[in-house]
Amino acid sequence: MLDSSAPIGIFDSGIGGMTVASAVTRLLPKENTIYFGDTAHLPYGDKSTAAIQAYSIKICNMLLQQNCKLILIACNSASAAAYELVREYVGSKAKVLNVIDPVVDYIKEHYADKTIGLIGTKQTVQSNVYKKKVDALDKNIHLKSLATPLLAPMIEEGFFDNNISESIIANYLSDPQLSSIEALILGCTHYPLIKNQISAFYSQKVGILDTSEIVAHSLRALLEQHFLVNEQGRGIRQFYVSDYTLSFEQSTNIFFGQHILLEHYPLWE
Repeated sequence: MLDSSAPIGIFDSGIGGMTVASAVTRLLPKENTIYFGDTAHLPYGDKSTAAIQAYSIKICNMLLQQNCKLILIACNSASAAAYELVREYVGSKAKVLNVIDPVVDYIKEHYADKTIGLIGTKQTVQSNVYKKKVDALDKNIHLKSLATPLLAPMIEEGFFDNNISESIIANYLSDPQLSSIEALILGCTHYPLIKNQISAFYSQKVGILDTSEIVAHSLRALLEQHFLVNEQGRGIRQFYVSDYTLSFEQSTNIFFGQHILLEHYPLWE
């Protein structure tokens, strides 16, 4: 029997999952959360499937030791490469949620008979996971996908809301592969940080799907479904990294508006 007061475990390769973690804490302020940033291995987008699966299992093992009631894979690359394996590994010890299925469910409800775009890492796009799931909806949705491998490392290095990021974003979004789309899926949890720049490129004429908000609402629904919503307390947040970096610490402060203590937890010793 899972404990409703137990924490929610959230992991990503770096700061990208912070967009989801921040959305979760805004929507569910009483929930205790444990965030793991695998900074030693970022970005996941250019890693092999086997490597991502190995990292994900190691992280999940750590989160299970912390008695997490739910593990959120807050990374599209890991969701594509390791979700099924993680769910099998975790079993009944915790609920598991990825960041792809909630977005596909949202598309099903709002974008039947539309042409939509997807930008993400090489791992996410080449896995074809979004296309397979969208095609399976049988809603006459045409998905156009483009790998944008420079965006995640650019954001990790703090290059957003400036001329450098604007130039790179414009170069990608001008690709003919994304022509005539009516909405764009931000298929990497880093990308909400450049959502305003992307929206400005399209002059607000293309719907921008902020996956962090969609996933947070899906997480709340999953907790409610299993009577696991924490009704008491004030929400304790803990942050772990596999390799300490000053830039990661600064990013956590930006996301949560306060100084965050990072605990170092190496995956391999």
